[in-house]
Amino acid sequence: MRAEITVSAPVHKTARVLQLQGLFDVLVEERLSNSWAMDLPIEDRPWSAGMVVGPSGAGKTTIARHLWPDHIASPHTWSDDRSLVDDFPADMSIKDIVALLGAVGLSSPPAWLRPYRTLSNGEAFRASIARALAQSGDLVVIDEFTSVVDRQVARVASHTIQKTVRRSGRQFVAVTCHYDMLEWLQPDWVLDVSTGSF
Repeated sequence: MRAEITVSAPVHKTARVLQLQGLFDVLVEERLSNSWAMDLPIEDRPWSAGMVVGPSGAGKTTIARHLWPDHIASPHTWSDDRSLVDDFPADMSIKDIVALLGAVGLSSPPAWLRPYRTLSNGEAFRASIARALAQSGDLVVIDEFTSVVDRQVARVASHTIQKTVRRSGRQFVAVTCHYDMLEWLQPDWVLDVSTGSF
């Protein structure tokens, strides 16, 4: 697959924009744009886990939204007072919910009984991944993967998530600025946005 992506927006020459131009000697054009062109041969062979990586501001999210517009997990609405397990799809059995929560590394029955808002950042991250997997089809794309958790939680969650995805025959794409994820997620392919390399 060849991806050629350009995003642009008009620049309105307001008083503040003109002041900024004067302060930093920045050329103000009529439009600002960014472009990316890359080959992504992800359809050439079977894969389960992929990774889009690069520093903040490199265009990872823009590229992921362009490549997989219908598969990026969006933030979920969680109940304020119901237990975590009650926020999963109604057609899922409790056995399937518990198995999925355990598969992403959230193996705490007391946490499953609490509302989402009471979870730690690490627990909430894993619960959100489990719910994204529960509500998506064969492909799920998670933006800012592991950005809100410490590296120990990131390591464990990445390992358990890639195992879960591989066992279920699904596909998962992590969009992240963390290069340490390579070792833990063990992706079948990596797109490094900063270098344009695949």
